[in-house]
Amino acid sequence: MAHHTDTEAAYQLARDRYAALGVDTDAALDRLAAFSISIHCWQGDDVGGFEHAGEAPGGGLAVTGNYPGKARTPAELRADFEQALSLIPGRHRMSLHASYAETGGRPVDRDQIGVEQFRGWIAWAKQLGIGVDFNQTYFGHPRVERGLTLTHPDEGIRRFWIEHGIRCREIGAAFGEALGTTCVTNLWIPDGMKDTPADRRAPRERLIESLDAVFAKPVDPRHNLDSVEPKLFGIGAESYTPGSHEFYLGYAVSRGTLLTLDAGHYHPTEGIADKISSALCFLPEIVLHVSRGVRWDSDHVVTLTDDLQAIAQEVVWNGYGDRVHIGLDYFDASINRVAAWVIGARNMLEALLLALLAPVRALRQAELEGDYTTRLALMEDLKVMPFGAVWDEHCRRANVPGGRDWLREVKRYERDVLGARS
Repeated sequence: MAHHTDTEAAYQLARDRYAALGVDTDAALDRLAAFSISIHCWQGDDVGGFEHAGEAPGGGLAVTGNYPGKARTPAELRADFEQALSLIPGRHRMSLHASYAETGGRPVDRDQIGVEQFRGWIAWAKQLGIGVDFNQTYFGHPRVERGLTLTHPDEGIRRFWIEHGIRCREIGAAFGEALGTTCVTNLWIPDGMKDTPADRRAPRERLIESLDAVFAKPVDPRHNLDSVEPKLFGIGAESYTPGSHEFYLGYAVSRGTLLTLDAGHYHPTEGIADKISSALCFLPEIVLHVSRGVRWDSDHVVTLTDDLQAIAQEVVWNGYGDRVHIGLDYFDASINRVAAWVIGARNMLEALLLALLAPVRALRQAELEGDYTTRLALMEDLKVMPFGAVWDEHCRRANVPGGRDWLREVKRYERDVLGARS
């Protein structure tokens, strides 16, 4: 009780400080509560999935570390995810990869998967009252031949992966219909060349044909939305990727799909924040995969960096909350995996709150008048405002531990649950 009293007292002082800037903190907290983050399942088991337990994901993905307690079964992964959700304020979603199909020990290849292999996920999500987004899995499979899938010169290999994409859209629609909330099904492929290619054109033309075949069948947009995800390079595809930013931007605009902007899929000095308003000038909605690259697309746990705050500012300050699907995408096996989920999700929410607590009208008025001095001064002053007290109040209202209290709960879970896994 005393802790809650202290939190509320600190919040009252912070509310007055922000009110002096013309910011209503209560309104900001109400708006923050409306954001739903799509939290990625693959942090919980190092992108392993349940097709081939214990194998590395491959396909340009690399997970570092062997922290004890990795989820080994769907039940363990779901329990870990529930533990993470209990420490993250708000109501959020799961982002699930196709490689997490539950086949009951019977081999079901990726061109044959269907909703039957995801009934357990649907029942679980329905019980929790959360939505699910879906991801087609074009890695960690023998038919990723020479690192190629939808761009492979062999028509049979392309057909296999086209069928996988078709099945995934059907599964996504089943999630959306069953759970009563639209599923975003995302398509990313690892295709590319390690060294300089002789032909950049033909793989892209094959990719257009493959994508058109995947998306040929109409799906009710109330149940499923399709998104395509570009990438600058990958491991083993350092010199060329057919699915570049320019390619997928053109495809999304011309075909009416969503575009996924992944924070790690561009040059290390290139942020995705500035791309948001550009893409939304031509697309009705986009998807964000918020990650943190360190020198390359290393998928580090999201921290409260300037880049993250810039992303949140673009979403909040432009009123894009209903046009941007915010998802997380990282994997770190060197630390407690549940903590990694919690840290990244809370940081994403904190970045959104910081953006909500900015006096945007005053900033833009100064900019409009050419008073860049005032604009800069206001932006810098915001960095020392008592934001932490407002965040703690958000956690209190959501009945979620604030401060470092959540970490004690993770340590308890590690001792009692994760530590029992061999």
